[in-house]
Amino acid sequence: MTAAPVPTAEDFANLRRLRAEDPAAIGEALASRRRRSVTQGDGRLFIVAADHPARGAIAVGANPTAMANRYDLLERMAIALSRPGVDGVLGTPDIIDDLAALGLLDDKIVVGSMNRGGLRGASFELDDRYTAYDVDAMVRQGLDFAKTLIRVDLDDAGTAATLEATARAVNAAAAAQLPIMLEPFMSRRIDGKVVNDLTAEAVILSTAIASGLGNSSAYTWMKLPVVDQMERVLEATTMPTLLLGGDNGGDLDDIFATWQAALALPGVRGLTVGRTLLYPADGDVAAAVDTAARLVHTGL
Repeated sequence: MTAAPVPTAEDFANLRRLRAEDPAAIGEALASRRRRSVTQGDGRLFIVAADHPARGAIAVGANPTAMANRYDLLERMAIALSRPGVDGVLGTPDIIDDLAALGLLDDKIVVGSMNRGGLRGASFELDDRYTAYDVDAMVRQGLDFAKTLIRVDLDDAGTAATLEATARAVNAAAAAQLPIMLEPFMSRRIDGKVVNDLTAEAVILSTAIASGLGNSSAYTWMKLPVVDQMERVLEATTMPTLLLGGDNGGDLDDIFATWQAALALPGVRGLTVGRTLLYPADGDVAAAVDTAARLVHTGL
């Protein structure tokens, strides 16, 4: 199924029809897409992320339901994926299946999000179960990369189950020779809400913990937040590192400046960003994505 860069009402009608009447076509679309190597050209990656809704995180900035409209999200994703320098997408199966059926994944790296069971605001949020992709499914469906979230709260016993499950995911990915990015945080509850510690010391500690998970680190990448003293953070790992963007809560020019500085550090391979670029304050997704792409791929 081939679609214009921005899906039309007819494209969405056909997507709904496929889901109801010909679900096998979705798997066929994934299997037949044109694939590329993970690293090529300048060796840097710019991945657009859209795995937030599956964890109940649909807010962006002050808008509590920004990501609730799936059609609006898919339109924004289509715009982002059509821009030069965008290497791929990170999503849960529902998002990836929609994009595949819409014909938007050719020549893109597809990253499967694995653990979405730590629902935002839940009492069990730190027991972050693996409820989305597993490695076998990603290999079978021809995905290119895996991704996990690891929030470590030393006062929450749910962390132990997440660490153990993540180690198993790393083992499976290494056995399948599938790259896997780990997104670690030191976290704690403040007034009942899980908050990530974004000091350099905390990010260094979370990186050390995540780095040791699994029986091989050969295929492990890091996905780390941009914080003060980022050069110290990058000294904590030899693993290829992608920078994450976080929520859309600040001035975009300031955010771009921090990304640019961090992208110049040794070991940094690119960006994995979602809400900040998909829901910019001025509504211009293409312009926001283009600016970020030029930061990653300086030859654009």
